[in-house]
Formats: sequence, structure tokens, C-alpha cells
Amino acid sequence: MIELYSLPTPNGRKVHLMLEECGLPYQAHRIDIGRGDQFQPAFLALNPNGRIPVIVDTDGPGGTPFTVFESGAILWYLAEKTGRFLPADARACSETLQWLMFQMAGVGPMFGQANHFRRYAPERVPYGITRYTNEVRRLLKVLDGRLAATPWLAAGGYTIADIATYPWVVDSDVRLETPAAWPAVADWVARIAARPAVARAWALLAEGWPDFQPDERARAILFGASQLDRVPPEGGGSAA
Repeated sequence: MIELYSLPTPNGRKVHLMLEECGLPYQAHRIDIGRGDQFQPAFLALNPNGRIPVIVDTDGPGGTPFTVFESGAILWYLAEKTGRFLPADARACSETLQWLMFQMAGVGPMFGQANHFRRYAPERVPYGITRYTNEVRRLLKVLDGRLAATPWLAAGGYTIADIATYPWVVDSDVRLETPAAWPAVADWVARIAARPAVARAWALLAEGWPDFQPDERARAILFGASQLDRVPPEGGGSAA
């Protein structure tokens, strides 16, 4: 059994998607980062960085429980556990991991910063909006060039690189403003969206896991001093 501690952010969604793709039994626990759940001692014991998602594999290596944090590491772990979505061939495996790192080091951070300055910043910062919007456009251009040359990010087929990248790209404000600018990306998004596992994962999240919409208190928790002190705000948080 996989115990998943998460929230429907792009990084959280990618692990839900991977679990559905692999057909692994799992139990999902909602970690409300807007209430400070990530500061609770029980959660920090799972991830000292205080970030979602985290999994606990109750049947980990050697048959004992094993905890994995960082979404890319979780996908990699689950791929190796199941023998799926990470090619055995050395070249194809390396190619997959290169594109996985591209998502972790580029797409996630840059799309996240664009999202922050465009949606959540308490004041409009034109430089930040322009800087990160342009970087998202640049990364989409890289993805489009790759996907125009090969159907999936890694030549070996649909892999954890696609699973990791899709949740960041599918609903990107920047992409949706001018979707025709990246036709190969649009085709890739449509093909992934048509996969049964994606439909199951998104339906499950829609039923009991509403999208995270931070209010002013949540903004203070996420972007203010609380994240530095890692102390649950009064009246907030619940044990993981």
C-alpha cells in the first residue's frame, strides 16, 4: 500500500497520475498547506523540507516501510518498483531522466514563479510578470520543438518525464492564452488527457480534493514568516 500525502498542486497531481497509471493501491491524505499542515511534526518527520507530495510505501525495500519525498524522486521510485514508465535500455533511461530533470529544474520552478507573480503576489510586479512569463514561453518552445520531433519527451515512449511535465503544462495560463503557438505541445496534452489513468486521477481529485485557492491567511502561511519558523499557525494544521 502507498500512503500519499498531497494536495492538487501540479507536483501533487503528478503523483496521483503515476499511481493511477501503475495501478498501485494507495490511500491519499490531504495536506492543507494553506492551513499549515506541512508544519506539523508528524509531516516534518516524513519530509523535513515541509513540502508536498510525500509517499510512504508500506511494502518498501526489504519489505519494510519506506518514505520518499520530492515529486521527481517519487516518480522514479514508483517506476523502478513497478518496472513501468522508465525504460530499461540505458540510452532511453538516461533520455527519460534528462527530461525529468528538465521538468524539475526548469518547468516546475519557472512555471511556478510565473503563476506566483501573475496570480498570488500581493502587488503587481511588472518585471516579475514579464521575466517569468517569457521564461515559460521559452520552455514551451523547447517542449514544442522536442514534441514536434518525437511523440513523447523520451524516445522510448510515454514515461515518467511526460507524467511529471503534463500537470504543469495542461492548465498553464501562459499556454492557454495562445495555445496555437505550440501545436506539438497541444497535441501532446490532448493525447495524455485521453489516457484512462488521467481521467481517473482528475476525477478522483475533483470529487474530494478541490483545487487549492489560497486566501489572505494562506498567503501569509505560504509566503510569510510562518514558512521560515515552520510553526503551525494558531488554530491551523492537522497531523499527517
